[in-house]
Amino acid sequence: MLIHSSGLSKVKDSVTEKIFFGNEPSAELIAILTVYFVQGILGLARLAVSFFLKDELSLSPVQVSALLGVVALPWIIKPIFGFISDGLPIFGYRRRPYLILSGILGALSWVSLATIVNDRWSATVAIALGSLSVAVSDVIVDSLVVERARVESQADAGSLQSLCWGTSALGGLITAYFSGLLLEHFTTRTVFWITATFPLIVSCVAWLIAESPVTKDTNENSTTDNLSLKDQLAQLRQAITQKSIWLPTAFVFIWQATPTADAAFFFFTTNELHFEPEFLGRVRLVTSFAALIGVWIFQRFLKSVPFRVIFGWSTVISAVLGMTMLLLVTHTNRALGIDDHWFSLGDSLILTVMGQIAYMPVLVLAARLCPPGVEASLFALLMSVSNLAGMVAYEFGAIIMHWLGITESNFDSLWLLVLITNLSTLLPLPFLNWLPGDDAKIETINAETATLVPSLVSELSLKEIQSETIE
Repeated sequence: MLIHSSGLSKVKDSVTEKIFFGNEPSAELIAILTVYFVQGILGLARLAVSFFLKDELSLSPVQVSALLGVVALPWIIKPIFGFISDGLPIFGYRRRPYLILSGILGALSWVSLATIVNDRWSATVAIALGSLSVAVSDVIVDSLVVERARVESQADAGSLQSLCWGTSALGGLITAYFSGLLLEHFTTRTVFWITATFPLIVSCVAWLIAESPVTKDTNENSTTDNLSLKDQLAQLRQAITQKSIWLPTAFVFIWQATPTADAAFFFFTTNELHFEPEFLGRVRLVTSFAALIGVWIFQRFLKSVPFRVIFGWSTVISAVLGMTMLLLVTHTNRALGIDDHWFSLGDSLILTVMGQIAYMPVLVLAARLCPPGVEASLFALLMSVSNLAGMVAYEFGAIIMHWLGITESNFDSLWLLVLITNLSTLLPLPFLNWLPGDDAKIETINAETATLVPSLVSELSLKEIQSETIE
């Protein structure tokens, strides 16, 4: 049976559209997806960084927790990078040069970790520069997605977001297990050398971005179509001073700023329980899949539940489930006949699913609070507040660890740290009434604020909803 060439072409086009979720394939789309993929695959060095700080630099749990809080700073000021990219073109281009520079900066940060970093201060600078590199590339690629979404239908824009999120998730899943496996066969500095190659891919694909240079005429036209930076900031300030916006934002900050025991628990699992890097890679793989399960459960069953209800119950349930860590730190699981490795895997899976379900309302609430006209900019600002709360959580955790005398070899008070950190997650419950009670109230918030905030064009997207659910 003969098939006409035009028929084959249609079949090929149909398959291609399915692969790209209905988005027309192009060199620029490949470049955008590559940047998201690299963001996911940079998780390859996550365990290597932890072991490098612990073993080679001999940092204590307190110092590691404090350092992790500091290096999150670029993500807190991320909206500034968008304004800089818009207002300060390099050689007439707003996107391509910043993407190239971010890739070079990222490569240099990993190369420095692989070669010259020998103390905590230089390690802090190097890791912060790597964080800055990813934050800048994230802003730029977000802006490209926004620009494409403006000329496409709403359905196509949503499919593009899903495609970008899936690409980043794929990169994260690929490296989750290998992040531990590589450490079984190579040194941490070798893993840093390997990781240094990936940011350079971002610099290379930046040349595929279809961007016209900014000219005087372009600038004149843009001043009539877009608002100045001063006007944008004024309108954002007008929005965030509304009580109906800053009260929920304050709740989210309190909810996420409670202290964390992550750094101490990493030291406990490696020094006390003697978990190998390869097994920790398995844990990362399990938690990556668990995060996806949590997203699916929320979308399938809980997305219509009122915010106060889901925040209240998820907070209480997460605190109760978090207490299961006490069984591991006190070795009670052994008395119950459960091996440390199996208990840790099961505990990580359950806690990650529950934690993701608890975090999804934060993203949804932030997106839905944004009134018409400042959706993207205000969302980016709200997520920066969320990142700031994460930094505070690490610093609070460091202070409590120091107070309890927890070190790389002394875990006598770890049970108390676990108890404090879990109970502290209940602190936001008295402030639940700061959240909108139902969807109708959210619509009222948006309508009231929209009368105060005119329309403006922003270069930041809502991709934070996707990118931060995996790692």
